[in-house]
Amino acid sequence: MTTLTLAGCSAGPQGPSPVGPGAPVIVPGGPGEAGRTAGPGESLPTRDWTAVAADVRFAEGMIPHHRQALEMAGLVDARTTTKSVRAVARQITLTQQPEITLMSDWLDGLGRAVPDHSSHGGGDGYGMASLEEMNRLRAARGAAFDRLFLELMIRHHEGARRMAREELSGGRDQTMRLMADDVFAGQGIEIARMRELLTP
Repeated sequence: MTTLTLAGCSAGPQGPSPVGPGAPVIVPGGPGEAGRTAGPGESLPTRDWTAVAADVRFAEGMIPHHRQALEMAGLVDARTTTKSVRAVARQITLTQQPEITLMSDWLDGLGRAVPDHSSHGGGDGYGMASLEEMNRLRAARGAAFDRLFLELMIRHHEGARRMAREELSGGRDQTMRLMADDVFAGQGIEIARMRELLTP
């Protein structure tokens, strides 16, 4: 997971702002592109980082989406001894719980309610497992569990990356854009790893 380095930004006079000494300034990339650190003396256009609807939609959808991934990861240790699958689950837990905390704090700072546990992350089209699929996963064991877990989690991650692309396309808040960039890149790597595990 890429560490989120946030620099305070606010609306200011129009025109370029030179980057001086002090804390590094991270410039978010586009979809699929990593953020980069601005060089000393580099002129950056000023920008209003005020949150817009796309930013709020991203956080409110991604929190329950992450919660389901954590629920799925939480089933692993009791249902399989496959070390590689257990490693995937540990990585999901290590990265997504802190992201939930960050997004929850961000929403709270805006005076927005954090989605409760009955919320469905992003709605249809974002890879969430259905109740029937979750029940099948809970009932599976061994190799059958491994395959179903990986198949469902790949789809789940693909949905998260779609949500991240939408945020990078329409969002303006720096914190949420950096989060989306992190989700897009990190979960892309995890998808590739899980596909390798599915290959006979």
